[in-house]
Amino acid sequence: MRSFSILFAVAAAALAIAGCATIPEPLAGEYADVTPDQSSDSHIGQRMRWGGRIVDTRPGTNETCMEILSRPLDKKARPADSDQHHGRFLACRSGFEDPAIFDAGRDITVIGQLTGFVEGHIGEFNYVYPRISADTLFLWSDPQPMHYYHDPFWYDPWYGPYPRWRFSGRVIIAR
Repeated sequence: MRSFSILFAVAAAALAIAGCATIPEPLAGEYADVTPDQSSDSHIGQRMRWGGRIVDTRPGTNETCMEILSRPLDKKARPADSDQHHGRFLACRSGFEDPAIFDAGRDITVIGQLTGFVEGHIGEFNYVYPRISADTLFLWSDPQPMHYYHDPFWYDPWYGPYPRWRFSGRVIIAR
C-alpha cells in the first residue's frame, strides 16, 4: 500500500510540473535551433520559431512586415523579458496587418520559413535582417499579475494561498 501511495505522489507531481510549462498549441512543434543572429544562407528554407518585441510594423502594398528585436523564448515559447537579445529579424506576411494592433513594444512569437536576408538601416547603421515568411503570429498580452485565492473559512499557517495562473496570449493569425 505504501509503494502505491509513493508511486501516486510521484505521478501527480510529474503531471503538475508538466502542466506548468505548456506551449500554446499553435506554437508547439519542432523547429530549427537557430537564432536570428546565427542564421545564414544554409538555413534558408527551414522553419523557425522566433520571438521578441515588436520594434516597427510596416504595411506595404501587398504585405506587412514587422521588425522584431529577437529575445530568447521561455518554456512557453514566450519571449523572455530581459535585456538579452539575438539581433533583429523581419516577419512578413501577405495582406494588411494593422500597426495599431501590432504596436511597437508588444511581445510576439512568429513561426515561418526563413526566406532570405534583407539589407536595411537602424539609424545610420547598415543592418542585414533575416526575413521570415510568417504563417503564425502569436501576439502576447501583457503579463498578468499572480492572483491568490485564500479561503476565509480555512486557515493553515504552514500552507500559503493558492496561486491562480492565467494564460495571457492569443493567436492573431495562423494559416
